[in-house]
Amino acid sequence: MSKHLVAAIQFAAGIDVKANLGMVSERVAKAADRGAGLIVLPENLALMGLKETDKLEIAEMEGNGPIQDFLADLAVTWGVWIVGGSIPLRSSPGKVTASSLVFDDSGALMGRYDKIHLFDVDVPGSQEQYRESATIDAGGMPLILDSPFGKLGVTICYDLRFPELYRQMADAGVEIFAVPAAFTARTGAAHWELLLRARAVENLAYVVASGQGGLHENGRETYGNSMIVDPWGTVLARLGTEPGVAVAEIDLDSQRHYREAFPVLTHRRLDSVRYPVET
Repeated sequence: MSKHLVAAIQFAAGIDVKANLGMVSERVAKAADRGAGLIVLPENLALMGLKETDKLEIAEMEGNGPIQDFLADLAVTWGVWIVGGSIPLRSSPGKVTASSLVFDDSGALMGRYDKIHLFDVDVPGSQEQYRESATIDAGGMPLILDSPFGKLGVTICYDLRFPELYRQMADAGVEIFAVPAAFTARTGAAHWELLLRARAVENLAYVVASGQGGLHENGRETYGNSMIVDPWGTVLARLGTEPGVAVAEIDLDSQRHYREAFPVLTHRRLDSVRYPVET
């Protein structure tokens, strides 16, 4: 079967973990009711704390914790695969990893991706400053999984700005990129759609991007606009800034046609390019 329904979940997480998980549960139910078999959740799905260190208080060990149990149970309840946005898992002293856990429809953990690129920036034209590396240890390995929906690659938010990561996964056969995120309102308005469509087009891949969206209790504003993009760069489904569910059909046969008829992935010649030597 080459056609599947996939979904991206959007909401604005707050400082109450239980309330946040309730919002996740409600929207996963809606996505499943609409037929989605693969559901992508946003970054920081369990908590957007008042301060960055709040995530340390809810951090879990892999395989043991209420947030992980919740995600696994949700996958079983609705018979879906879930890309678990990101949650904090314990790492070095005083730090966590920002980890996306993928559960299959039996609740089994199929893979873990730790965010590689950390958002340590001063946002131009604003007073916003972010230093994820103060509380997060960076990952070092991409995650590529075989799934009933195609070969899946998982990235998180700021990773989106690093095309070499996506090309590496495309070279390994990835057909669908899952992109949980919490883009700022300012950077999202400037670059979110541009980057998502670029990653889809340059790799002839589907992109399922799930973002936090709205004003959070900590004063942060995220862009939302969760969307699903096809290999030709067409936006198949898109939300605004309000909570919701984006659902669209992906067609792997159509994708294979694009890759065969327009074989850009096989046309690279950079390995044979000679660069001038400075003297």
